[in-house]
Amino acid sequence: MKEFTPAPDSASIVSVTDRVKPVTLGMGVTSVHFLGDRAAFVGGEENVAFVDDKGEISTVTVHSGGILSTACDGKRLVMGGDDGKVVSLDAKGEVTLLATDPKRRWIDAVALHPDGAFAWSAGKTATVKSGKAEEKSIEVPSTVGGLAFAPKGLRLAIAHYNGATLWFPNMADSAEFLPWAGSHLGVTFSPDNKFLVTTMHESALHGWRLADNRHMRMTGYPGRVRSMSWSAGGKGLATSGADTVIIWPFASKDGPMGKEPAMLAPLQARVSVVACHPKNDILAAGYSDGTVLMVRLEDGAEILVRRNGTPPVAALAWNAKGTLLAFADENGDGGLLEL
Repeated sequence: MKEFTPAPDSASIVSVTDRVKPVTLGMGVTSVHFLGDRAAFVGGEENVAFVDDKGEISTVTVHSGGILSTACDGKRLVMGGDDGKVVSLDAKGEVTLLATDPKRRWIDAVALHPDGAFAWSAGKTATVKSGKAEEKSIEVPSTVGGLAFAPKGLRLAIAHYNGATLWFPNMADSAEFLPWAGSHLGVTFSPDNKFLVTTMHESALHGWRLADNRHMRMTGYPGRVRSMSWSAGGKGLATSGADTVIIWPFASKDGPMGKEPAMLAPLQARVSVVACHPKNDILAAGYSDGTVLMVRLEDGAEILVRRNGTPPVAALAWNAKGTLLAFADENGDGGLLEL
């Protein structure tokens, strides 16, 4: 990837920090999601903290131990824990037990489908539950790293060591293996259903064009990619892992093959989490020094949401309408910004 000279600091960037409602959660935070217009901050242990648009906090206990995985569709938040349980949380704060691993193994990954189906993994086993149908499971060659449903049809992508498996749970003998050496930890389909991309244990992404399973190598990161987010319309995939936001182009039939990524919002800190706006070509980026920026994709224009000087930003999310932005650092100090 091309070199990008980092900006010296965030002091000269246009700021909206005075419009942020501060949130102090008093617990470590691993992710944040919106259920309606309430932000649900997920703790590393047991609890989820709801924060409304007035900044008022209420806490719900969802697991009897660590929360290891989350997925949200705006109506419910599904979580897996080290207690071997899969639970959902709705906007009213009601917790529902969805599944329990018979061996009480850790629930390493969860995924949600738009039609209400959900998936989870424990060890090498991935399981799908759709409506009133029976649970269906598949075992892959190694421990599951990540799960994702395709945007069309009931198809599940399973990331694992040395590649990914594509599986139609409702079809016999429907598993397709996509090989690539290395440990694949996260996975996502492009919104147009044409590409599959995984994050890897090494500092890289890997992708496949699903029409012909052609490989797409996306390398050059100084650190591991832990966060990915598709831009509105799926034209670009924004990623963490560098001292700029790396955005790979997916507007053409070849995706990023033979193309350079865009590199936006450089700072003297590493990008830790990214979240694209659901409707407009804007993204939010959190950094290892606690900075939060909003960035316009067209020209890279930046707005400062939070100044540096705190632990790394660990959680970042927009509500479905794109009118609220929530963020928090690893210690649970964050804020809400109404646009």
